[in-house]
Amino acid sequence: MSKLTDVPKRILIGRALRSDRLGETLLPKRIALPVFASDPLSSVAYAPGEVLLVLSIAGVSAYHYSPWIAVAVVVLMFTVVASYRQNVHAYPSGGGDYEVATTNLGPKAGLTVASALLVDYVLTVAVSIASGIENLGSAVPFVVEHKVLCAIAVIVLLTLMNLRGVKESGSLFAIPTYVFVAGVFVMIAWGAFRGLVLGDTMRAPTADYHIKAEHQGLAGFALVFLMLRAFSSGCAALTGVEAISNGVPAFRKPKSKNAATTLAMMGLLAVTMFCGIIALAMTTNVRMAENPAVDLIHNGVPLGSDYVQNPVISQVAEAVFGKGSFLFVVLAAATALVLFLAANTAYNGFPLLGSILAQDRYLPRQLHTRGDRLAFSNGIVLLAGAAGLLVWIYGADSTRLIQLYIVGVFVSFTLSQTGMVRHWNRHLAVEKDPAKRTHMIRSRAINAFGAFFTGLVLVVVLVTKFTHGAWVALLGMCIFYATMTAIRKHYDRVAEEIAAPEGPSDDSLRPSRVHSVVLISKIHRPALRALAYAKLMRSDSLEALCVNVDPAETKALRAEWERRGIDVPLKVLDSPYREITRPIIDYVKGLRKESPRDAVSVIIPEYVVGHWYEHLLHNQSALRLKGRLLFTPGVMVTSVPYQLQSSEAAKIRAKRRQEWNAPGAVRRGPAAVDRAKEPSQPK
Repeated sequence: MSKLTDVPKRILIGRALRSDRLGETLLPKRIALPVFASDPLSSVAYAPGEVLLVLSIAGVSAYHYSPWIAVAVVVLMFTVVASYRQNVHAYPSGGGDYEVATTNLGPKAGLTVASALLVDYVLTVAVSIASGIENLGSAVPFVVEHKVLCAIAVIVLLTLMNLRGVKESGSLFAIPTYVFVAGVFVMIAWGAFRGLVLGDTMRAPTADYHIKAEHQGLAGFALVFLMLRAFSSGCAALTGVEAISNGVPAFRKPKSKNAATTLAMMGLLAVTMFCGIIALAMTTNVRMAENPAVDLIHNGVPLGSDYVQNPVISQVAEAVFGKGSFLFVVLAAATALVLFLAANTAYNGFPLLGSILAQDRYLPRQLHTRGDRLAFSNGIVLLAGAAGLLVWIYGADSTRLIQLYIVGVFVSFTLSQTGMVRHWNRHLAVEKDPAKRTHMIRSRAINAFGAFFTGLVLVVVLVTKFTHGAWVALLGMCIFYATMTAIRKHYDRVAEEIAAPEGPSDDSLRPSRVHSVVLISKIHRPALRALAYAKLMRSDSLEALCVNVDPAETKALRAEWERRGIDVPLKVLDSPYREITRPIIDYVKGLRKESPRDAVSVIIPEYVVGHWYEHLLHNQSALRLKGRLLFTPGVMVTSVPYQLQSSEAAKIRAKRRQEWNAPGAVRRGPAAVDRAKEPSQPK
């Protein structure tokens, strides 16, 4: 890496960390909460609004169903949290839903869960960023006018922050997440105090508006379907819950206990904020509509296309704190920021899951490698690219993107909890200790109820959201499933093909003879060095090979060869079409055809240059020839390098770079001195 690229890399992501410092990146609970739970905590900023948007189809009269929908979401949240607390204790290795499903339901179920989670993580980034951009755009017109560009810029910024490492990014994200949580709780407490103690009448800015119902007087099946659709939209509050079970290895010890505690804290905070915002929205008479320009009416007139519909949390904050007040501004800023940071849940879940899948040979092995900062850098970059593409395709429109949401996470919920039931059944069959059996039976009951409830919600989500865009998420899952299956088949096929046999084989037998061929175009220093190297190998036969492209040059080469008395026979290949690669390939194949048990060693003299632009001027024929010879069995290609003066200059520059330290690469002071002394200390 040159100094030109090393400087910005170290400034952006920091100095590289040694592998033995991985333990220093593990997270305490106070940082793990915003790192892994920022998605479900921030979803309370838009989940209540999604419930009211769906109910508005039947008019304001349908709003009185929202508390019951909130209760259903709360029951589901506590069920999922209780179920996943069993997961983190039983499977603390970090495989999460994928490991549970694979171990208990088989590889196909595990791959289905992995496909669903990968899609959900990509959508988490896209939805969170788009929603945050829309919240910010209500205050900054430039963001609205260029929201796709701004959304992609935020994705790039989050990517850089996560490339710096999990602990460092978690520390950066902790402050706005906790400010947001505190702001919502202050809003709920102050709103309850004003309403219940002071008796104030709080009114949202949309309280005087009327909703033009698309379908009035809904009853029977139509009303049930509407409530189920509103419930499925409110389930957006549960996205990201599974990230903690996937991220158990990132916690400090005791890992399972800390992860379970963080899960409980996250569930309690999320449901309290969700219910509090729904209650305040009902109290302050918030009005929302899917098409506010037409369906929201003030003084008998539709509001028109110039009207910007603010989120529920913004309207409630204005009613409780007052428009433009300090607490209102703080909460608005924290809400917009935490929606951006909610994507961090996916930035921690996707790379870790990708690493596990790569280890199981379902994804490219590069995803299993940690980067300079001990984060899974390749997975982080892949997630950013996929989310950026989705944001660009959907125009950073959260209303369109959120229709794709939730399907994947409930697929993983259902299969994971079903797998946990089989897990407990398997252990109960051999466990004799009454106390442990009682604990297992209780855990099985929790997971069984979780599997039933999440499976029911999955059916509801598929039925109510399929035509609204959920089919795209299912298509993405199918693409991931097919791709990972193909990758695994490829790795299995390669492993089977290259496996070393127990007994003797053709690969372990020595070739009968070795034919060495030195490629010659002119007699110069690189050619003479290649000939000397070839003689050292003591092959059974040695010859120099030249392609006759220019008869005059070939004649001059023959004459120079004889004049120097080189004791290696020179063979000239005719090339009527002035090709260099094909005649050599055909000649080598001919040698192999005559003696299939013989090996052919092709020796190529090459220049070593010191500048990137010089590579364009040299060795192009050699590169093409080596690329073709790779596909010829029984042929070995050897490059004999000859270093030009520019390469020596490059060597000097490289030595200087080794002695130079990028900003942040060296830490001075007592810490550095102590670290230098560590190897000499007795173990």
